[in-house]
Amino acid sequence: MERSGFNNSVVLISFLIISIFIVWGIVFNEQLASITSSILKTTLVGFDWFYVSAVFLFLLLVMILPFTKFGKVRLGREDQRPEFKTGSWIAMLFSAGMGIGIMFYGVAEPVIHYTSPPVGEPYTENAAKIAMKYSFFHWGVHAWAIYAVIGLALAYFQYNKQLPALMSSSFYPVLKEKIHGPIGKAIDVFAVTATVFGVATSFGLGALQITSGMESIFSVPKSTTVSVIVITVTTVLFMISTSTGLKRGIQFLSNSTVLLSLLLMIIVLLAGPTVTILRVIFSTTGSYINDFWTMSLRLEPFHEDTWISSWTVFYWAVWISWGPAVGMFIARISRGRTIREFIFGVLVVPSLGCFAWFSVFGGTALNLIHQAGKNELALAITKDVSLALFELFKYMPFSTVLSVLGFIVISFYYITLADTSTYVLGMISERGVENPSVLMKITWGVIQALVAIALLISGGLETIQTIAVVAALPFTAIIILMCVSFLKGLSENQKREEQYVTEHTPTEIVKNKGTIKM
Repeated sequence: MERSGFNNSVVLISFLIISIFIVWGIVFNEQLASITSSILKTTLVGFDWFYVSAVFLFLLLVMILPFTKFGKVRLGREDQRPEFKTGSWIAMLFSAGMGIGIMFYGVAEPVIHYTSPPVGEPYTENAAKIAMKYSFFHWGVHAWAIYAVIGLALAYFQYNKQLPALMSSSFYPVLKEKIHGPIGKAIDVFAVTATVFGVATSFGLGALQITSGMESIFSVPKSTTVSVIVITVTTVLFMISTSTGLKRGIQFLSNSTVLLSLLLMIIVLLAGPTVTILRVIFSTTGSYINDFWTMSLRLEPFHEDTWISSWTVFYWAVWISWGPAVGMFIARISRGRTIREFIFGVLVVPSLGCFAWFSVFGGTALNLIHQAGKNELALAITKDVSLALFELFKYMPFSTVLSVLGFIVISFYYITLADTSTYVLGMISERGVENPSVLMKITWGVIQALVAIALLISGGLETIQTIAVVAALPFTAIIILMCVSFLKGLSENQKREEQYVTEHTPTEIVKNKGTIKM
C-alpha cells in the first residue's frame, strides 16, 4: 500500500485531547483523580454485565469461526503466504500483548488472590487453588479473544479489501465511504488517544519495575528521578531499535525476549519446587476448564461483590483499552495466514504461554508462602507489587543470576512495547501506511515518554490509567459493531464468490485464482 501522507485532523485532534488531559492531570491531579475514580466505579459496577457479556461474545465468536466455512479464508490473496515465520509471529504478538504484564503480575497476582481471595478464607490451600485459577482466567483466552477479534477484523479489511490500516477501515460494510469522513476520523482519534494513555501508563509501571530491579540488584534507591532516567535511557534504546524497521528491530527484539523469558522460566522451574509446579499446571488447568463457563459469566446480582468489579471487570476493561494498539499490530504482522491459523495463533498459543508462566512463578511463590511458611514474602509483595519478581528471587538458588536475567527481560519487553505501540501510532498518523516513517515513530515515542515522565513527576500516572480504563466502555460498543461489520463483510464476500463460481467455468476459476479480488 502506498504512503498517503500525514493524517492531519486525526493527529491534531488526538494531540489536543491528550494535551488537555495531561495538563489537567499535572495541574489539577486531585480533582481529575476524584472525577475519574467516580466514573470508573460507576462503569465497572453499573456496567459489569455489559463487559462480561461482551467479552464472552467475543470469545464465542473466535471459538466458533475457525470451524465454519470462513476458517479457510486467507488474510490476503489466496496465493499469499505468511510474511513472518510462525515462531517470530507468535513472539511478536505475545510481546505486544502480554509481555510486560506477565513480568509485573506473574508473581504478584496469585499471591494477592491468596491473601485476599474472592471466596473463602485467605492463606489456605483452597485460597491457593482459587488464586491460580483466577490468574489463568484473567490472563487466558478471554483477554486474547479481545485482541483476536480486533486484529482479525483489521487484517481482513486491510489485506482482503485493500483498505488503509486504520481502525475505521473495519467499519466499511456498515459505514461505506463514511469511514473517510468525520465518523471514521472520530474512530481513529479514539484509537490514538486510547493507545497513548494505555502505553503511557505501561511506560510508567514498567519504569517502576525496572527501578525496583535496580534497587534489588544494584542497591540503587528507588525514586522518581531514577524512574525518569530509566524512561529516558530506554527511549534512546527504542529509537535505535525502531530505526531498523519491523523485520529487523521488533522481530529481533521479540524473538530474543521470548527466548530469554523461556530461559528464565526453565531455570525457575528446575531450581524451584519442580514437582509442585507441574502439579499446579495440570491441577489449575483442570479447575480452569471445569469452571470456565461459570467464571466467564460470574456476577453477583443479589449482593454487592466489589471483588468481581475490581478484578475481572477491571481486567476486561484494561484489555479492551489496549485493543487498538495490540489489535492493529497483530493485524500488521498476520498477512498471509488463514482465519483458522490466526485464531489458533492469537488465542490458544499465547494463553498456554501465560498459563505456564503463572504456574512457574506464581506456583513457586505460593509454595514458599503456603508450604514453607514464608509469610514475609507475601507481605513484601502485597506492599510493593513492582518488587514481586525480585522478592521471589531472593528465596531461590542463583538469586543474583535470576534477578539480573529478569531485569534484562523486563527491559527488553519495555523497549518492545515502545516499538510496537509507536509503530501503530505511526501507521494511524500516516493514513494507514503499513511501514510508517522512522521520524513519525520516534516522534510518538518521545511524546509517550514525555507523557509518562510528566505524570510520574506529578503523581498522575494512576489517574491517566483510570481514564484509559473508563474509555473502554464506549470502545466495547465499538468492538461489537466491528464484529458485526466483519461478519457482514465475510458474508457478502462469500456471496460474491458463489456468484463468481456460477458465472465462470472451472478453467477460468483456476486461471484467475489468487488474482481475482472479491
